[in-house]
Amino acid sequence: MRKVAIRSLNVGKPIELPFGNKRATTGILKKPISKPVYLTTVNFNGDGQGDLIHHGGIDKAVCAYPAEHYSYWEEQLGRALPYGAFGENLTLEGLTEIDVCIGDSFQIGEAIVQVSQPRQPCYKLGLLYERKDMPLLVQNSGFTGFYFRVLQEGMVSPSDELIRLHSQEKAISVAEANRIMHHDKSDLNAVQRIIEVNELSANWRKTFERRLEGNEVDTRERLSGER
Repeated sequence: MRKVAIRSLNVGKPIELPFGNKRATTGILKKPISKPVYLTTVNFNGDGQGDLIHHGGIDKAVCAYPAEHYSYWEEQLGRALPYGAFGENLTLEGLTEIDVCIGDSFQIGEAIVQVSQPRQPCYKLGLLYERKDMPLLVQNSGFTGFYFRVLQEGMVSPSDELIRLHSQEKAISVAEANRIMHHDKSDLNAVQRIIEVNELSANWRKTFERRLEGNEVDTRERLSGER
C-alpha cells in the first residue's frame, strides 16, 4: 500500500488582515511545527479559526492538502510556496483527492481521523495571495484538499505516517465529490449516491439535499463562506 507521509504539520491562531476598507479575522496563516502536538475533536492544540460559523467544528477539525499540488501552484503564482501555504494543518504526500474517499479513516500517531468532505476555499485565500479569483481557481482545478473529523483524540507527530484503517464501501472519492458539487450539478443520481454516504459532513449533505429539492445555494455564496 502506498505510504502517506506528513510533509508538514502546521498550526496557527487567528489574526487580522486588511480586507479593503475593513479587516478580516482569519486562521489561514499556518506555520510548521517540529514537535508532537495533541489533536482534539475540534483542532490541534495551538490552532484556531477566525470564523467559527463557516470554519472548524467537528466535521472540519483538520484541513489536509496534498504536497503534490505545490509545484502546480508555484507555477501558477510565479513564486515559491512554503508548506502550510493553503491554510492546511497537514501537508500530505501520497494522498490526493483521487486517492481518498468520503468516510475513509486513518490512524495518525495516537489519533484516528475520518474524511468528511472536500475543502471549500473561501475569499480569504484570495486575500492572502491578493487574487480575488484564487478561491475559484482552486475549486476549478480540483486541487482542493479535504477535511478530517477526529474519531479518537491523541498526540500527532510531524514524523508520523497515516495508516489507512477503513475504506468506505460506497467509494465516493473527494475528487468525485468535487465534481458532483461544482461541475455536474444536474447529475442527481450522483447527488443521491453521495447523500447515502453516512460520513459526509452535515454542511455538504444539507447543500445536496437542497439541490434535490431544487433549492440549491448559489456557488458564490458558498465561496464567500468556507476556509
